[in-house]
Amino acid sequence: MPPASQSAPTTRERDGLVELLVAPSDPELHNPDLNPTSASERTWTRWNLAALWVGMAVCVPTYVLASQLVQSGMNWWQAMITIGLGNLIVLLPMVLNAHAGTRYGIPFPVFARAPFGVRGSHVPSIARALVACGWFGIQTYIGGEALSTMIGLLWPGWLALGGGATFVGLTLPSWLAFLGFWLLNVYFVWKGTESIKWLESLAAPFLLLVGVALLWWATSSAGGLLTVLDKASALESEADKLSGLAWMGQVFLPGVTAMVGFWATLSLNIPDFTRYSKSQREQALGQLYGLPTTMMLFSFVGVVVTSATVILYGEAIWDPVKLVERLARESGSTTLAFFAMLTLAIATLSTNIAANIVSPANSFSNAFPRRISFRAGGLIAAALGVLLCPWLILDVLIGWLVSYSGLLGAVGGVLIADYWLLRGTQLDLAGLYQSRGPYRYTSGFNVRAIAAMVLGIAAVLLGLVHPSLSFLFQGAWFSGFLVSATAYLLLMRGRATAR
Repeated sequence: MPPASQSAPTTRERDGLVELLVAPSDPELHNPDLNPTSASERTWTRWNLAALWVGMAVCVPTYVLASQLVQSGMNWWQAMITIGLGNLIVLLPMVLNAHAGTRYGIPFPVFARAPFGVRGSHVPSIARALVACGWFGIQTYIGGEALSTMIGLLWPGWLALGGGATFVGLTLPSWLAFLGFWLLNVYFVWKGTESIKWLESLAAPFLLLVGVALLWWATSSAGGLLTVLDKASALESEADKLSGLAWMGQVFLPGVTAMVGFWATLSLNIPDFTRYSKSQREQALGQLYGLPTTMMLFSFVGVVVTSATVILYGEAIWDPVKLVERLARESGSTTLAFFAMLTLAIATLSTNIAANIVSPANSFSNAFPRRISFRAGGLIAAALGVLLCPWLILDVLIGWLVSYSGLLGAVGGVLIADYWLLRGTQLDLAGLYQSRGPYRYTSGFNVRAIAAMVLGIAAVLLGLVHPSLSFLFQGAWFSGFLVSATAYLLLMRGRATAR
């Protein structure tokens, strides 16, 4: 028993991990899905996290990333360097934000309460959730197209359903397959986080093997790796080539920003996963093993396979669905095509569930913890993913990545400045679940954090005002991050912080 003048401790720290000893009781700020993980729930090793990243990174957008960079004015090896550099850069905020999830066992929306306030956290949390809903829709559309192709291989009349009529840009078979794949995603949402861990661990080795098999097929069919890469010059954009500073500003900087933006969403809500990690070492190594290596490998597979199509078919076929359709038609092997489409569907499902459902599910639950559970939040995210008509976004993927990366960079700047520089990684865990606790600020909002975030976004938008400031928009994530982090530290200077 502690002395009467002292209150009983609310937390316990072991090996750098903090555990809450008293269950949260404020109904406005907690439910079982938002509560800190217990010591017994922190079971994820580096290999679980690496498998998570393999499952998320092996997807069609990763496969076609290099093509969009090439179309912007790069050659294939410049595109690969850009992809590698962008992923190494985004790995840093990923590991820094993941630290809070592992140390305190908290998801992203609860982590955001420290700088933004217990109610102000809804602003960055919902903004990030809406981006995830857009990504969820994109991946569901890709998976639906793979499913539609699979059905068409078994039943040729499938593609003729509806007579070619379209509704909001999709034919009847595409709509049916899209909704069917959507329901498959919803099933895993309903089953919860452990089913996601199971799916990623099962899919990761399978997808890596398929990637290696694709690489082998391309090189053996088209005369070897050196021959294929020599042909890669045919992939270069016909657009005028820039050089020097113009190329750096108009091609390279937006390219790196887009690569950072590709996973800038996860760099914010990575605590949603690392809250289950055994230690900081496990989460850091797991992400290092899984993220940059997989992104580089699968993007390289996309370059090599597409270069091989130039040799084999006389044209570059970047879309893997169209490539499989052509292979099936020329080889007459329905089994091969069906297996390829099945692989594509699994890759898309494993990416979608982990990357685009967990975050918005937690964010919507955080907004209304008494009414919305993780399951309900996931269903809301899934519904919004349909309403956003994602097939329209896919056509402007790089531009979309650059645009929203400014918002995510601004949020990330506030989070990292607060947690690492202002608080030295020390949070009041019990206080994060108290409406009138240390993170109440002004009626639950830290207006300084919101102002810093707005200033970061404003700096990005200045890049659209005048050509001399275009670098601010071209490097949107970097501009938003640096301005918001600096502004937050200046605005919070001298302010007491809860530790």
